[in-house]
Amino acid sequence: MSAEEERYGKHGEPFKHDSSFKGPIQNRSCTDIACCILFIIAILGYIAVGILAWSQGDPRKAIYPTDSRGDFCGQAGTPLENKRKLFYFNIMKCANPVVLLSFQCPTTQLCVEKCPDRFMTLVKALKNDKDFDYYKNFCKETATHIVRDGLCPSMLFPSKSFTRRCFPALGLKGGVVTVGNSTTFIDGNGNEREAKDLVDGVKNATVVMESRQVVMKIFEDYTQSWYWILIGLVIAMLLSLLFIVLMRFLAGVMIWIIIIAVIAVIGYGIFHCYMEYANLKNEPGANVTLQELGFQTDFTIYLQVRQTWLAFVIILAIMEVIIILLLIFLRKRILIAIALIKEASKAIRYMMCSMFYPLFTFLLLAIVVAYWAVTAVFLSTSNEAIYKVVNQSDCVHSGNVCVHANYSTSKMKVDCPDSQCNFAYYGGETVYHKYLIGLQFYNVFLFFWCANFVIALGQMTLAGAFASYYWAFSKPGDIPSFPVFSAMGRSLRYHTGSLAFGSLILAIVQIIRVLLEYLDQKLKGAENKFAKFLLCCLKCCFWCLEKFIKFMNRNAYIMVRVWVAVVDKVTDFLLFLGKLLVVGLVGVFAFFFFSGRVKAFENTAPNLHYYWVPILTVVIGSYLIAHGFFSVYNMCVDTLFLCFCEDLERNDGSPARPYYMSTTIREILWKSEDGLRAFRPRLRLSK
Repeated sequence: MSAEEERYGKHGEPFKHDSSFKGPIQNRSCTDIACCILFIIAILGYIAVGILAWSQGDPRKAIYPTDSRGDFCGQAGTPLENKRKLFYFNIMKCANPVVLLSFQCPTTQLCVEKCPDRFMTLVKALKNDKDFDYYKNFCKETATHIVRDGLCPSMLFPSKSFTRRCFPALGLKGGVVTVGNSTTFIDGNGNEREAKDLVDGVKNATVVMESRQVVMKIFEDYTQSWYWILIGLVIAMLLSLLFIVLMRFLAGVMIWIIIIAVIAVIGYGIFHCYMEYANLKNEPGANVTLQELGFQTDFTIYLQVRQTWLAFVIILAIMEVIIILLLIFLRKRILIAIALIKEASKAIRYMMCSMFYPLFTFLLLAIVVAYWAVTAVFLSTSNEAIYKVVNQSDCVHSGNVCVHANYSTSKMKVDCPDSQCNFAYYGGETVYHKYLIGLQFYNVFLFFWCANFVIALGQMTLAGAFASYYWAFSKPGDIPSFPVFSAMGRSLRYHTGSLAFGSLILAIVQIIRVLLEYLDQKLKGAENKFAKFLLCCLKCCFWCLEKFIKFMNRNAYIMVRVWVAVVDKVTDFLLFLGKLLVVGLVGVFAFFFFSGRVKAFENTAPNLHYYWVPILTVVIGSYLIAHGFFSVYNMCVDTLFLCFCEDLERNDGSPARPYYMSTTIREILWKSEDGLRAFRPRLRLSK
């Protein structure tokens, strides 16, 4: 008995040849129906959460200052239209650590036209009509109610406006903290206090304000540069499309051009960064280390430090060396990968609409991201101002929630005459507010789930389209009409459940990663041994879970991995270089344009707070666009590999059972008929 006869049937019977075979589509039915139903229910719940958030939230709370009653300072059409600045009754209460948790100072806040410009106490103001007329600008009610209800601040400081909020005008004089050029001030009780007592309150309050100020500046930069950002993204799209079209006709030449161009662009980056590093040698302050500089919201400051450019030089040099070494060691595989890309180009020629399908995926992802972001903002701004009874002496209502508007005439005020209804925090006592954190978690989880579902749908659609090309025995006659749309229809009709199941697993892993990162940040400085042990256990569990998912993925694609994974990864590497080239070219153009370093565009470029904002946006957007176009080639090559394995399983190359693979693929992957026969039992064994 020959070796071939001995092997036949040892690892399972091969499939019989079918001349009308167009892929394993017989007896097709819906998969993972339960997960499909679960996904639909989750989407309906997500829509309900969005509607609920939009009905309760007000994003203006995250941008504009609001007084203690929840009214917006400077809002048009209201009595506060001309009162655009927010004044704190007692800024020192902002030193309370609760400020950093609730993002709200536990003191009365009032909208005013101008910040105070002088020292003054309420006791002094009541003795002088002129002073009192000035003081009333910072009081909540008319003069008859001020003394009775204590609706005025006990003291005023010279203040400056910062993000439309009044903060004491602190300074340094001989190393001593001053406020209004004075090192001391008289508080509302007649006690002399040092100006440094105000520092903690101002510091905590400005932590929140500075973060909001950065957000506002970034928002303003986007409003000034969105047009140019779109132009940069369009250029990236045209470059990507140009490379893909040229690869259709000149695949080998284009790959070598991309390789040389990437090396040249990175080399220029090294040269440019070194020249910046050398030019800063004698500049004052340029030798400050990044550790000494600390975190700065204005990133242009980092570009004035030599160490920043040195870091860029080192990073780019390492990238250059790694790429060159990979090209040297994989030079033979690169030739095979180029041949594979040529074959993929033939498939794409018959379905050019596949080139634009990533734009549809990108649009769906943009909708998912926008829905998540808007819902998150509305959820975070749906809290209400909560007021509670505060009393210096014993009071049965102390700590209870009160209504600020009519507290002076309420029963609580009658029972406790010296009590006050003070602002406590932003929150709520309703069922909705109690489960607000849960709704935010649901919003994040559904974001991951939907985003992964959209990506999986794109992958399955392209895979189905390219599979229809492979299984067309006579190309292009047997290729179905509208292969991309047909593949997407089959994916949604039969495999929505499977797509939802796979994306659900990824969403669970990603949400666990987010939670672990959050815990890691919270417990970094913890001295509690149990907390550190718990975090270690969680990381261990997550590591095991990640390994398990990788194990499942490895077995799901075992047919590809046992034989052709190396060539596949080399192809991915070459296409990745193409993405880098697009990003590098567009990024360099954006840098010189937005930084104003090109005199021809000096007057055209917009004036920005942070010119790195549009540059970073263009770079990230360019990579996503390039990834979308080049991923079509990645998916095409991967699909051809998998179909190749199925082809070997079903056919033997005889006239009765001919291969569907093209001559090019056969020449690329196998050199002899013996190799094909040797590989066939390995395929059945891998199942």
